[in-house]
Amino acid sequence: MTDQNVSGQTPINSDLAQRVMNEVGQNVYLCYQCVKCTSGCPVAEFFDWQPHQVMRALQLGQEDIALRSQTPWLCACCQTCTTRCPQALDITAIMEFLTREALKRGIKPQAPEVNIFNQAFMREIRLWRRAYELGLMAELKLRTGNITGDLDLGLKMIRKRKLPFLPRPTRAPRKPKPVPGATNAVAYYPGCSLHSTAAEFDVSARAVAEALGMTLIEPEGWACCGSSAAHRADPEAALRLPLENLSLIEQSGFKEVTMPCAACFNRHKAAQHEIRHDSHHKAAIDEAMGYAYRDTVQVSTLIEAISKHVGPQEVAARVKRPLAGLRAVCYYGCLLTRPPQVTEAQHPENPTDMDTLMAALGIEVLDWSYKTSCCGAAHSLTRPDIVLKLSGDLIKHAQEVGADVIAVACPLCHTNLDARQFQMKLEEPLPVLYFTQLMAVAMGLPEKAALHKNLVDPRPLLKKKGFFDLYQ
Repeated sequence: MTDQNVSGQTPINSDLAQRVMNEVGQNVYLCYQCVKCTSGCPVAEFFDWQPHQVMRALQLGQEDIALRSQTPWLCACCQTCTTRCPQALDITAIMEFLTREALKRGIKPQAPEVNIFNQAFMREIRLWRRAYELGLMAELKLRTGNITGDLDLGLKMIRKRKLPFLPRPTRAPRKPKPVPGATNAVAYYPGCSLHSTAAEFDVSARAVAEALGMTLIEPEGWACCGSSAAHRADPEAALRLPLENLSLIEQSGFKEVTMPCAACFNRHKAAQHEIRHDSHHKAAIDEAMGYAYRDTVQVSTLIEAISKHVGPQEVAARVKRPLAGLRAVCYYGCLLTRPPQVTEAQHPENPTDMDTLMAALGIEVLDWSYKTSCCGAAHSLTRPDIVLKLSGDLIKHAQEVGADVIAVACPLCHTNLDARQFQMKLEEPLPVLYFTQLMAVAMGLPEKAALHKNLVDPRPLLKKKGFFDLYQ
């Protein structure tokens, strides 16, 4: 349906709005321009059209604006807009749809580096079934021509052995068998990053779980969940990959799987949420997998798992060296809690579970307003200018409230906040530690905290505070 031109520009056409409804189930006409999506968007200053303007363009059928805007490509997928929309519109999903639709129509990507990243990421998964960061970075640089960008960061991470030179391919077991002891254990899905850039998270998480009497078992043959490219580039893969993992875990006999990586947690929860509300999609995926997924596996964050199976009181009882005098802010990032209809978080914008665990270690946990603000993680490789702005602001805000350290629970957040500080030209660096690293130190396991892998070395601060002498 077409009508006269609006302001002499783009003709009104409702076809695109109908496509959005058919493919992602979102009725754009519910939007009444409250502007909450734009006012809360951390990346808004980098857009050519604001999120509410893109929504209005869809309502008016202004396809040139909707499909040729940079906004869908630069969306950080932080889910703030989706969480705050009073009409419960999944605006993030709409933005992802617009990037795919633009490509289908042969429209040049308005942020070509983002499209190249998505393509390269999915190719890595098809080749290895897991992300291969060094290969991904190399392809991105060659195809964009930005050979020297972030070279200093890459070299630092290589020296810290955070970037394996060779890929680590895996194969899915033909027919998963029950794992002995699975019913009394929690499956442990580390995700690709904990085997590479977030190795210190993996080492400290395993050590802390063992010290707390938790049995974590890593199932063999798990695959990358597809974050953060699949949900932008390939919706079928974004659903299938997590369900393949959950099916593997289910067939192995586990009732619960914990996922330290926030992005992995979010993608698996999103897949569960989708199949629970769309039987057609579930049937198609079941047929492709050759297994009828029964949805018997509970997906939890590592914070949730420790809080549920151990609890802060027992954690406090296991502390051998209280971290009294250490002031910390807890940074949850975007995806541990948002959107709540997916994550089932009771307080998506003011979570407190990590705060409680850190307080159990004797840490003075400071209150601040940025615990779920976006660090720009989705653009870590594609738009470091966005990451430096958002992550730099977070570091600044943490320092303003008097924090000695930032405690995090997301590998992408940790990379942006820790590894990029030398690029931010800060007067004083601020250590950024995984919450499990702090737990390991407090529980008398400093060697298992893997503090030497942090780019902002926390050991001088911890030594100054008198917790231990790491240089003996």
